Amino acid sequence: MGDDQDAISSANLAYLTALHEQWLEDPHTVDPTFADLFSTLGLGLPVSSSTTTHNTVSTSHDDALRAAYRQRGHVMAQLDPLGLTNHRPPAELTPEGANPTLRAALQRAYCGTLAVEFMHIQDPDKRQWWIERFEQPQPTTPATEFILSALTAAEGFETFCQKRFKAMRRFGLEGGESLVVALRAILEHAADDQTDSMSIGMPHRGRLNVMANVLRKPFEAIFNEFRGGSFKPEDIDGSGDVKYHLGTATTITRQGHDIRVSLLPNPSHLEAINPVVLGRIRADQDQNTNPRHHHRHSTTRGDKHLGVLVHGDAAFAGQGVVYETLMLSQLAGYRTGGTIHLIINNQIGFTTVPEDGFSGTRGTDIAKSIEAPILHVNGDDPEAVFRAAALAYEWRKAFQSDIVLDIVCYRRFGHNETDEPAFTQPTMVRAIRARSSVRRLYADSLIQRGIMSEAHIETLWNNAQSILETAYSAAPDYRPDPTEWLDTPQNPTRLEDEPERIQPMTGVPLKRLRLAADGLSTIPEGLTIHPRLARQILARGDAIAAGKPLDWASCEALAFGTLSMDGHPVRLSGQDSRRGTFSQRHAVLIDQETGREETPLANLAPHQAPLHFWNSPLSEYAVLGFEYGYSLGNPDALVVWEAQFGDFVNGAQIILDQFIASGETKWLRTSGLVLLLPHGYEGGGPEHSSARPERILQLCAENNLRVCNISTPANYFHALRRQIARRCRKPLVVFTPKSLLRHKETVSPLEDMGPQTRFHPVLPDPDYNADATKIILCTGKVFYDLLAERRSAQKDNVALIRLEQLYPFPGRELQQELTRYPNAQEVLWCQEEPQNNGAWHFVDRRIERVLTEMKLPVQRPVYIGRASAASPATGLAQLHTWQQESLIKTAIGTA
Repeated sequence: MGDDQDAISSANLAYLTALHEQWLEDPHTVDPTFADLFSTLGLGLPVSSSTTTHNTVSTSHDDALRAAYRQRGHVMAQLDPLGLTNHRPPAELTPEGANPTLRAALQRAYCGTLAVEFMHIQDPDKRQWWIERFEQPQPTTPATEFILSALTAAEGFETFCQKRFKAMRRFGLEGGESLVVALRAILEHAADDQTDSMSIGMPHRGRLNVMANVLRKPFEAIFNEFRGGSFKPEDIDGSGDVKYHLGTATTITRQGHDIRVSLLPNPSHLEAINPVVLGRIRADQDQNTNPRHHHRHSTTRGDKHLGVLVHGDAAFAGQGVVYETLMLSQLAGYRTGGTIHLIINNQIGFTTVPEDGFSGTRGTDIAKSIEAPILHVNGDDPEAVFRAAALAYEWRKAFQSDIVLDIVCYRRFGHNETDEPAFTQPTMVRAIRARSSVRRLYADSLIQRGIMSEAHIETLWNNAQSILETAYSAAPDYRPDPTEWLDTPQNPTRLEDEPERIQPMTGVPLKRLRLAADGLSTIPEGLTIHPRLARQILARGDAIAAGKPLDWASCEALAFGTLSMDGHPVRLSGQDSRRGTFSQRHAVLIDQETGREETPLANLAPHQAPLHFWNSPLSEYAVLGFEYGYSLGNPDALVVWEAQFGDFVNGAQIILDQFIASGETKWLRTSGLVLLLPHGYEGGGPEHSSARPERILQLCAENNLRVCNISTPANYFHALRRQIARRCRKPLVVFTPKSLLRHKETVSPLEDMGPQTRFHPVLPDPDYNADATKIILCTGKVFYDLLAERRSAQKDNVALIRLEQLYPFPGRELQQELTRYPNAQEVLWCQEEPQNNGAWHFVDRRIERVLTEMKLPVQRPVYIGRASAASPATGLAQLHTWQQESLIKTAIGTA
């Protein structure tokens, strides 16, 4: 009987194996009973064995094979539409004695035109999620009409533009048209889930196509921009930007629900838009939830606001901001519920091949650092792209975390349409020129499968071209509307500015100030805080009760607290900003026994707006970009980024250059973002002395920024409140003090922040003497050094005038102050910074203009300060002291 049973078992196994192979090819051709069995078992087959040992060995071999394909199957996937890659199968995918049926099934699951990397994820439930979706057949109905329509629109647009604007750069999508399939699929899923907004950030490759065929920007508008149009430059305020950098937005309605779809404007600097998009989304999410409940362990769900970032393959691997942005994804102060990353993988960066573009297995390896799953898909299989997009959306929705979709495609033309790619990639170019477009390939497959006719496909194409021709004819008469560039309907007053001489009243009723001050000087009940900090808080309370003046940190807290009580959210982030780099802020108190956190400012009144302080990761580029994006999303919030030391802003210079300084003139985007940059020469060396004000001032033009070097806590209080009080929104850069945080002279009485008080761009000499003959102009901390030397030497003939605001330059206020000194014979500019740094080269001619208009005896200011230097400061303590004493004494006249 044993031999007969073995024979029957072998026959059954052979039958099941054949049936399983048929099920793998087409589940619908198999008896439903067996189909259910195979689906339940996944890829596994019942194993017949005469001995338990043999069964254990077979199962072990099968498990090892499964593990190998899950880990390494993507290496053998059929991803390159050009067929130029030639991977040798890893040995673990072709072991001797492997179950051929299982191996074939695994090959189909993991090595086709869609592959996945997920075994780097530590959570077993998340790994199982992918196993189920790849190893068990999923009920799918190919959306053939949807896919062909997207490809027809994408290719039709590029073909038309190539015909009509042949010699013009547009950074077209030819070869990567499946991107439109992916974006439209994600958008459909988001609309079905009644998502409120979908924000997209992307570089220039394919940007015009996405504008036209995903965000529905009128073809007439795009063609008008190509043709130059008939409008005059003055029709649009600002400098504008090239067409493939602009943003646009649309509202799509599905079943009575509107979803706002935005493409944020982006400069050519590749990935700089990434953190800006996330900040923009977080602002929307915070306004739709109750952000007062956010803490480090809470989860920000992104159900209503979705972020999609499109990357270039070389940029994703090469730009450091990609990692900085990924790293924000699960941090309490920055998470947005997961981002979908799409890579247009042209398999080349300008002329650089992948072998020279990154280290590692794939250019997407950086995403593994946050355990993001990575889907790779052949861009010439649009149905696989459609499925991948659905999986990406489903993953993000399920786990509120990032995912990468790498669309492997090619670039039919060069880096731009006037480039010749064959200079450097002849083999690739030959393969591209021999290959039909993805639309044509897909159309042919639909015909072969009997799904569509050639006539229907041709009709779709002709209709699309007809629409484009009509739009092209109407383009010359199209009148551009600047709001087409905007991602949100903006209040027109945000783009206007009151005359610069107007400083709004920003004082607060004393009763309200005292209410906020009481909150600052009270230790929350039941909270055990550090004894030194407790003494500091109680001392602050005693000072307030006694009517004594308040220090810098206290006045800052009063600004934050009163704005919050006025209904304006406050958000401050930066490296160690909760405590403050100089242990001055202590905005969040920590229980010394339990670790419980309390933010006293957030509990001043029952209905105040949310107020949050976040310690940021050690990132400047991404975090500043994030906060800029946040400020765009909520212009009624005070959004503040603080550098740990002023020079740290160097790492975020790209955000300053590309967005903060020029965003309004290029894209009509207004921002009230505040940058706090510690600055001052106290012997801290070259890296911790200067916030490089010369760089900030060089960016100032067209009333684009407010730049201040403030010397009194009350003026700082007013500068912060002014950001909200004025109708317009302008970024504010404040060079904040270090030693002055505890300087006995750097204090302000509560009355200086009370009713009928405001920001003063120029401050008078506290020891005013109308007979002074020497006027010293200065800004910031050096004023206190000059004041101490003058008082010590009793040089009453010297007057000290402070420029608290450097831009817009307060010429009128300076002139008013100078008129108080009719006997002035000389005017000096004194600064701590080297002559080629600091404000000197910015203010010298502006001061000269004021002096000339006043017809004073002296027409130009004289420079007093450190000599020009390659490094912003010395690192030698003795040399610093000598330099500082020398410049102060020279200015006062005691040298």
